[in-house]
This record gives sequence, structure tokens and C-alpha cells, in this order.
Amino acid sequence: MNEQELWNAALSETILKVGGDGFEQALVETLQCLVSFDFVVMFGYRGDEPPIVLHDSFSSRTRDIHVTKYVEGPYLLDPFFQAARALTESGLYRLKDIAPDRFYQSEYYRSYYRKTDLAEEIGFLVSLPESTYIVISLMRMKRSSVFSGKEFRRLKSVESIVQALSSRHWKKLVNNFSQSEITPDQAVIKKRVDEVFRTFGESILTPRESEVVGLILRGYSSEAIAVALGIAKGTVKTFRRSVYAKLRISSQSELFSMFISALQVKPPAPDAG
Repeated sequence: MNEQELWNAALSETILKVGGDGFEQALVETLQCLVSFDFVVMFGYRGDEPPIVLHDSFSSRTRDIHVTKYVEGPYLLDPFFQAARALTESGLYRLKDIAPDRFYQSEYYRSYYRKTDLAEEIGFLVSLPESTYIVISLMRMKRSSVFSGKEFRRLKSVESIVQALSSRHWKKLVNNFSQSEITPDQAVIKKRVDEVFRTFGESILTPRESEVVGLILRGYSSEAIAVALGIAKGTVKTFRRSVYAKLRISSQSELFSMFISALQVKPPAPDAG
């Protein structure tokens, strides 16, 4: 069969499996008719709730960094999570196109994302009812090349098909969030996401300093932070120095570690009285 016939056959199989078992793998095989990729992972997102893992093709070794460690907290700084949380329009996106301007210099990138050993990640962002999203991430390892412009355009040409199939298959995904069991640590994260970004170090930092910290952690440059907050670039640098002094740290690495630790603090035990 030629490429078009292979695509038609794979797409037909995917359509037949909508709403049933094997849909995710059938969708992967359909997309592989267009371009090659090393790994795929599908997450469900809804607001501040911990992500739901819908499908992945990782080995047990690579799943640890891409899935297990990711859902423990780093997902909060993931540009795809932030895009879903901001109710971004459905479509195909390169990570670099939705990431903050200094994402690749951020501590999230250095301390977590770089360990994934990816050359590039692109993702279909699929909007579902009730502010629920699916992100289908296609990944290439460093041993492979990044997705070419031609390859990206081939995938871009079928984003409406991916949207339609995903919307039909996961039309009730919102129920998985409201009915899924949440571990104590996840419950803490869910409750505190906004609070941590808004009031990280609240007993020490001012509200404005906490805002600056949140943007630093996401990977925004001083220039971008200044624009976002409507302040001078020099003021941003002053806030950064003040934050480091108050928290008794000297690097963004220490700031990142403190942030992840803050997310994983367990709630106090209920009062026996």
C-alpha cells in the first residue's frame, strides 16, 4: 500500500475504536503514518487538578522521569499544563512556541526537563467540555532530529481530525477527574497550586515578590516579568535579589527545590478534639 492507503486504513481502524479499548494505540499508529517519533504520552488536564495519564509508550525506565516524577509536582511548571490551564485554543504546538521566553534557561528545564533527554516535543492540545483538555505529546529523543517544518505541517493538517476523534472518545473525561481517587499528596497539590504560585514564602515575601517568584519558576525573563507586571526591569532585579536574601538562597536551583518541597508538604493531622 502507498502512504495514502496506509493512512486511510489506520484512520478507519481508529474511528472503529472510538469509545472502546485500543483507541489510543490506534491513534498513535495513525499519526505514525505521517511522521516518526520515539515516544508518545497522553495526559488529561482539568484546571489545577493532578493530570490523568491516559496512554504512554515509555519503557519502565523512561516512564519514571516522563510520568512518575512528572505527576509528583513538576507538571505545574510544564508549558503544556500551563496552556491547558489558561484555556488555550486547541491545535498543534511546538513546546518552544508556548513556553516562556527563558524556558530553556529556567531551573525547571535544567533540573527536570533536560533529564528527559528529548530533542523536541510537540503536542496536540485538545479542548473538551467543562475546561478539560487532552494533550497528546509526540517526542523525539536527542538521537533523533527535531520535527522538520514539513513534518510539522503534515501533523498540523490533521489537527481537526485529532480534535474530532479525541473529543468523541474522551467526551466524558471530566468524570474521571471528579470520581478518581486522589492520594493525600495530590490532594495537597490540587488545593495549593494557585496558593503556592501566589503566596510562595508568604510569611517572608511580599505579594509582589511571590508573583515574581512564580514567573521566574515558569521561565520568564526579567524583561517579560516586567511587561507582565507593569514594572521596570530594574525593579524585577531588585525583587529577585530581595527574594534570594529573604529565603537565604543564592541560586534558581535552590528556589526550584524549595518550590517543589512546598508543593509536597503534607497537611497537618486533624485535631483529635
